[in-house]
Amino acid sequence: MEVGFIGLGIMGRPMAGHLAKAGHRPHVVRRAKAVPPELNAVVHETARAVAESAEVVILMLPDTPDVEAVLFGPDGVAEGLAEGKLVIDMSSISPTATQTFAERIEAQGSGYVDAPVSGGEAGAKAASLTIMAGGPQIHFDRARPLFEAMGRSITHIGPRNGDGQVAKVANQIVVALTIEAVAEALVFAAKAGADPRKVREALLGGFAGSKILDVHGLRMIERAFDPGFRVALHQKDLNIALQAARELKMALPNTAATQELFNVCRALGGANWDHSALVRVLETMAAHEVG
Repeated sequence: MEVGFIGLGIMGRPMAGHLAKAGHRPHVVRRAKAVPPELNAVVHETARAVAESAEVVILMLPDTPDVEAVLFGPDGVAEGLAEGKLVIDMSSISPTATQTFAERIEAQGSGYVDAPVSGGEAGAKAASLTIMAGGPQIHFDRARPLFEAMGRSITHIGPRNGDGQVAKVANQIVVALTIEAVAEALVFAAKAGADPRKVREALLGGFAGSKILDVHGLRMIERAFDPGFRVALHQKDLNIALQAARELKMALPNTAATQELFNVCRALGGANWDHSALVRVLETMAAHEVG
């Protein structure tokens, strides 16, 4: 396919690379920091020109306002769409805003799929992302070959636009709270005088075992806090979760508490640390380091 790809950041660049390797031709915007030569991409001056030239336009952007600006701003994607084209938003943004964006795009005769991902930079590079998609089946089926070039676990959550974003919010709640739990456990173990490496090793073999204990537990012990997935981005995702909870008139008490701990992390200068650096907040409170 002729595939527009807007958002050649830490994750977007390798994702676009996998599409190119699979035989699809990327169309990109010149203002991207750098267009890797291996993409063999067609470079355009505006998002509108990308949409005019591509059959499908993929977005991989930081936040809801970024997606809105690229879609509907001057010379945006919406101005270049025509009947039968498809927009796939793989950013992690507000489910409510996603529904509104989809309605506006569909009113122009184009399809829309929201398909946020989990797996971070490592998953993007390895083409092993988990992809959670929302939108009509016909659009998901059209997008699936593209997803298969970038990810390993691909799930059509439901036919409503926004369903994929709801799944991603749930994912980020689980990840944040599990990072916090692992941090508490390892700080407790270290403060009590046990070897946190051995404690982690033991827990991995039992019911407490998890990918986060495996990967991020080791990061905490080895002080490997280069991102990864930045604290600031996880805070953005938890803000989306808490805003959605307010709209649904429900409480997410532990999500709110973990967001406050991320706020402390930022106060310590850690906005750009990997989110596993949440352990530093617990260490400060315990006056004891894991590593």
